[in-house]
Amino acid sequence: LVRNKQFVSVFPKILLSTMVLEKPIVIDCRDHLHGRLASIVAKELLAGQKVVLVRCEEMVISGSLVRNQTKYAQFRAKHMNTNPERGPFHFRSPARIVWRTIRGMVHQKTARGQAAIGRLSTFEGIPHPYDKMKRKVIPAALRVVRLKPGRNFCKLGDLANNVGWKHKELVDRLEDKRRAKSEAFFQKKKAAAALKAKAEEAAAGELAKVNETLAAAGY
Repeated sequence: LVRNKQFVSVFPKILLSTMVLEKPIVIDCRDHLHGRLASIVAKELLAGQKVVLVRCEEMVISGSLVRNQTKYAQFRAKHMNTNPERGPFHFRSPARIVWRTIRGMVHQKTARGQAAIGRLSTFEGIPHPYDKMKRKVIPAALRVVRLKPGRNFCKLGDLANNVGWKHKELVDRLEDKRRAKSEAFFQKKKAAAALKAKAEEAAAGELAKVNETLAAAGY
């Protein structure tokens, strides 16, 4: 089957037409390793999945802050000799740094790669409406799983702040507000759940027959 050229050319079309994709996946980048998360997300994008990355400033890179600053300084020295305005362009915000990393993993000079990078959104902090959506983590890219204990690492937000990103304080302030609202909502939800449990316990005797009937019907 692999040698059959006709089968090989048709197979990707069949695969894409029968693929089951979820709604946009929201990933919380906090404490994930930069390169490992980027490679996993790139694969998902190429498969047709929409992905949203939040809290990019909390992502980590292996190696000390000084080492990564030196590497970024070398990267910034790369430019067109006669007209630097033509690129390459060196992004300073964490969200754009992550976006550029993933762009390099999806063959962005092809139509397929352009479509893939169009499915990606990256943000500093957790803006509305993603603050009220279920967020996921990628265990295979977590620092505590992948990085040997004792090794140096630094946050992407700290690196970006040291190379020219000007909005770290603003994002921190907005995140503090979001966390306060989130905590208030959680406490309210917990109190409501406790009241519901208490009411169900009080009415357990009255609802016994109803529950038996529902159980028999498969509920």
